[in-house]
Amino acid sequence: RFLPPETLVEVTTRTLQGRLLLQPNQRVADLCRGVLARAARLYPVQVHAFAFLGNHYHLLLTVPDAQRLALFMNYLNSNLAREIGRAVRWRERFWGRRYQAIPVSAEEPAQVERLVYILRQGCKEGLVRRPGDWPGATSVRALLTGEPIVGTWIDHTLEYTAARNGHRLHPRTWTITERLEHARLPCWTDASPEEHSRRIGELVRQIEIETSRALKESGRTELGASQVRRQDPHRPPNRIKKGPAPLIHAATRSARLAYLDAYRAFVAAFRRASEQFRRSPNSRERFALF
Repeated sequence: RFLPPETLVEVTTRTLQGRLLLQPNQRVADLCRGVLARAARLYPVQVHAFAFLGNHYHLLLTVPDAQRLALFMNYLNSNLAREIGRAVRWRERFWGRRYQAIPVSAEEPAQVERLVYILRQGCKEGLVRRPGDWPGATSVRALLTGEPIVGTWIDHTLEYTAARNGHRLHPRTWTITERLEHARLPCWTDASPEEHSRRIGELVRQIEIETSRALKESGRTELGASQVRRQDPHRPPNRIKKGPAPLIHAATRSARLAYLDAYRAFVAAFRRASEQFRRSPNSRERFALF
């Protein structure tokens, strides 16, 4: 992957066959927050926003480099698959494919647009009327109030060791509370806490107005949080949204072209390095080791 240092990226991961394995109930939401907070602590990245839907999730992150993103996502997805798989009784493969990471340019309109897209999850599908009504793990409340994200991490190693040694411990012994502090968008780092909350509030209110208008025009009502919670996590959806992903989220053509030029230079440098490696005298011996 090509990621310049300290890049803002939008990450998306989908479940196998689009099944609703990320069932948006209280238990699964707590586990999602706990695993996310622990991953961000062990492999430090800045988390700006997130939303866990039934069959996919979105993250808005600032990462120092591609390697840190890979380590963070490996820990996050592997532990989400195990923890949520236990919660919804799913023992098969959990994720449909590798995560997708799309860089976001340094332009304020581009960054705010991706934040709004994540805040709109659940509303744009007509599942809930307000972003705060979504029953799954979401960063809406924390962004509005400035409160930290709190979730549960279960230490299964301690649980297994205690059971193997014949010790009967209370489940709270191997349950750890993980906390995550939200990071502001790079374009909003200079805003005061009050101003930041005001901006988030305006975005949320605009989403609520747009959702109400869309529901009224279509003659439908939202599905509702209670109905969303009762959906069968093993059932595949009727259809899965498919489409080509952009190389970068940018507000202007010049920003997209600048990123494309940098990407081409990166690919050219990689190919030159690869050719030099293959032509080196010891390259055959190195390959033979594998």
